[in-house]
Amino acid sequence: MVDPRIPKYRAAALAMKHRQFAVEVPTGTPDEVGQLGQALVDLGKEMEQQFAQLQALSRVTERINAGLILDEVLNLVFETFRPLIPYDRIGFSLLEEDGQVVRARWARSDAPIMQIGRGYSAAMQGSSLQRIIETRQPRILNNLLDYLRQHPDSDSTHRIIEEGMRSSLTCPLIALGKPIGFMFFSSTKPDTYAGQHVELFQQIAGQLAAIVEKSRLYQQLIELNQLKNRFLGIAAHDLRNPIGVVKGYLELFLDGDLGEIANEQREFVDLMDQACDRMLALINDLLDYNAIEAGRLDLRVRPLALEGYLRECFRSNEVLARAKSIRLDLDLPAGLPTISMDPDRIAQVINNLITNAIKFSYPETTITLRARATDNAVEIGVKDQGQGIPAEELPKVFTEFGKTSTRPTAGEKSTGLGLAIVKRIVEAHCGSIRVESQVGAGSTFTFTLPMGGNA
Repeated sequence: MVDPRIPKYRAAALAMKHRQFAVEVPTGTPDEVGQLGQALVDLGKEMEQQFAQLQALSRVTERINAGLILDEVLNLVFETFRPLIPYDRIGFSLLEEDGQVVRARWARSDAPIMQIGRGYSAAMQGSSLQRIIETRQPRILNNLLDYLRQHPDSDSTHRIIEEGMRSSLTCPLIALGKPIGFMFFSSTKPDTYAGQHVELFQQIAGQLAAIVEKSRLYQQLIELNQLKNRFLGIAAHDLRNPIGVVKGYLELFLDGDLGEIANEQREFVDLMDQACDRMLALINDLLDYNAIEAGRLDLRVRPLALEGYLRECFRSNEVLARAKSIRLDLDLPAGLPTISMDPDRIAQVINNLITNAIKFSYPETTITLRARATDNAVEIGVKDQGQGIPAEELPKVFTEFGKTSTRPTAGEKSTGLGLAIVKRIVEAHCGSIRVESQVGAGSTFTFTLPMGGNA
């Protein structure tokens, strides 16, 4: 005869298989079947606890994984992992110098004073951390005072005890099969980690390793980009002055202030002067782009009557178009409003768009500078009758060095930064810019400025 408890045990096991842990399991008398039932009850509680931990781990890591900056990720770890691991302090260290040195990169503690902070380092050779890396297993120290008595020369243990910590958990961080460092969880109470499951720590360490490595690489990329921007800014600034001096002397020759020069000499001096102009344009673009990248694009915004302003921009570019036998037209309706903007920066936008139109247009064609007012914005556009841009290349028009297959009609040079700078200037005014183009028919670049004030 089958014990009536067995079918209930079977039903409970099936329920647990489907993650339903709150099921009634009769145990009855302390016979073997009853002991089986009690073991099933204990197993259910254990599975429920572990499942809850895994769910919490998933929620926490999902939130942390959204972070990109390393310190931001580690602060999220400190704030959100307490339901999974008890701690009063977390430290994060990286392996450096081909794994010979471990150096503290970040730490956060509830203690009033931290004794181990960023920059603290120790040799790996012969240390207890070396064993952790070799085994790739977490290490639990349930009583740091006892550990210090056994290892009196351990400086890091001295320091962590001075912070008030009495037990610790050290997790090795392995990313892409390679050890990258350690996470140190510490508690002010002894035996905090005595009953904890090593498997959970390994799962946490695995999740953290991938997230931390991604964040560390992203932060390195940001730092390298900042270093690149600083280098470009210094190089461009230092180059501008000597090139300006050279251009000044060349202009003295061309103006005859240093005596008459032969026509053949004048031709070569003029070519050198043009080369200086191109170099200065490139340097100015680099300086502008560097300032924008570094967030140093200062706008001097003031109200301006748009019609008069655009007429000035038109006159300053008309001679450039005429030099290439291109007609520059102005299409302005009556009653254009006064808007707030940085006149120098918007002139830079308009001049760049007109210069580009001239550069990619053939002689005997027309370029039009036009403007229209809408309910809450002003649209300013430059339309040409040039070569046009292939549709598949339009997405890279406003990107850095995003040159298209369309080539200047007279061999003019381009830095590839002009339209990227234009886009940033317009966006700094809380505006937008777009391009419409058809191969063989020309292009129209239109930017919008809001009437309600700008950044």
